Amino acid sequence: MIAYILGWLVLLFANMPIAFTLGVVAVLFLWIEGGPFVSVPQRMVSGLDSFPLLAVPAFVVAGEIMNAGGITRRLFKFTQACVGHITGGLGHVNVMANVIVSGISGSAIAEAISIGTLIIKAMKDEGYEPKFAAALTAAACTIGPLIPPSIPLVIYAVIASASVGKLLIAGFVPGILVAIVLMVYVYFYARRRGLKPAPRMTWGELGLATKEAFWALMTPVIMIGGIIGGWFTATEAAATTAVYSLIVSMFVYREISWRDLPRILRVSALTTATVGFIIAAANLVNWVLAREQIPQALAESLLAFSDNPYVILTLINVLMLILGCFMEGMAIMILTVPVCLPVIQALGVDPVHFGVIVVMNLMIGLLTPPFGMGLFVVAKIGNVPFEVLAREILPFIPLMLLVLAICTYFPDLVLFFPRLFLD
Repeated sequence: MIAYILGWLVLLFANMPIAFTLGVVAVLFLWIEGGPFVSVPQRMVSGLDSFPLLAVPAFVVAGEIMNAGGITRRLFKFTQACVGHITGGLGHVNVMANVIVSGISGSAIAEAISIGTLIIKAMKDEGYEPKFAAALTAAACTIGPLIPPSIPLVIYAVIASASVGKLLIAGFVPGILVAIVLMVYVYFYARRRGLKPAPRMTWGELGLATKEAFWALMTPVIMIGGIIGGWFTATEAAATTAVYSLIVSMFVYREISWRDLPRILRVSALTTATVGFIIAAANLVNWVLAREQIPQALAESLLAFSDNPYVILTLINVLMLILGCFMEGMAIMILTVPVCLPVIQALGVDPVHFGVIVVMNLMIGLLTPPFGMGLFVVAKIGNVPFEVLAREILPFIPLMLLVLAICTYFPDLVLFFPRLFLD
C-alpha cells in the first residue's frame, strides 16, 4: 500500500490532475493485486449516486449567477456602510464582505477572485500596503467554505456519510471566530500605522446601501432558515438558492439576461464535472483502501498509541497541516478522511465535529507556502509577487491555528447550533 501512496504522490507532483492520479494508481494497484476490474466503473458510478451530492452543482450555479448579477458590488457597499468607519475600515470591509459572500459562493477561491479584485485596489487607494491588502484577502477568503453554503463540507459529508445539514450549520461558529480574530488584527494593524477610517455614513446612506443589498442578503437567510425550519433538506436548499438567485439577478437587479445563461451554465457544468470526476475516483480509492483493510490497520495503530481523542485529533491536525503545504485540499481530504474516520469514530468523536476540523485544515493549507493555492490566486489578482505575499501571510497563520485549536478542543462550540436546531 505504501507503493500505492508513493505512486500517487509522484503523479500528483508531476502535475497530473488529481482525479486521473487517483484513478490510474487505483487501477494499477488492482491489476498488480489481481483485483476485479469490473468493480472500477461500478465503484466510480456509485460514488456519484448520492442525493446530498446534488447540492454541489446547485451551489455552483447559484454562485455563478449571483457573481454575474452584480452582487459583489452591492455587498461591498453594504459592508462599507456598516463597518467602514471603524479603525482599519477597509480591512474590516474585506473580512465582512467575505462573511456575507460566503453565503453565496461556498468556495474560497471564488471568493478570493470576486472580492479580491475589488477590495485590494480600494485598500491600496486608502494607503494600505499592497502586500497587506493581498494577505488579508487571502486569509479572509478561507471563511467561505466554513459558513454555508460550503462545497468542501458537502463533499466531506458524502465521503463520511455524515449529515449535510448539520455540517453546514456547524461551520457558523468557526467562520465567525475566524472573522473576529482577523478584524482584531486589522484594528491593531491600522492603529500602529495611523490609518484613518472612512467617515461614518449617515443613516440615509446606510439605508440606501441596505436597500440595494437586501435581496442578496436574503440568500443565506432563505437557505439556512429553510434547513433549520425543516422546510427542505440541504440539497433542496441548494436548488432553492439557485432558483432564487436567478430570479433576483434577472428580474430585480437586471444585470444578466437570458443570453447570459448559456455561459453561466457552461462554466457551472465544467466546475461540477471536475468535482464529480474527483469524487468518482475518490470512491474507487476508498473501496481499494477498504478492500486492503488499511483504515482498520491505521485505527489499531493509532489506538495503540493513545486512546485520548484530543491527542489523536492533534496528530491528525499536524498531519493535515504538513500535507497542506504541498498538496491541494481535495487531495488531502480524499487521502485522509477515509483512513482517519474509523479512528475518530472509535474514540467517540462526532463526524460533524471532525468534518469542520478537516475543512479548517484545508483552508489553512490554502495559505501555507510553498504551494498554497489561495496565495497563487491572490498574488495574481493583487499584482503582488508570490514570495512577498508568502512572507506577509505568516502573521495570519497563527490566528487561523488559534481558531483551529479552539474548534478542536472545544467541540461543543462547533456542535452547538446543529444540536440546537437539528437534533
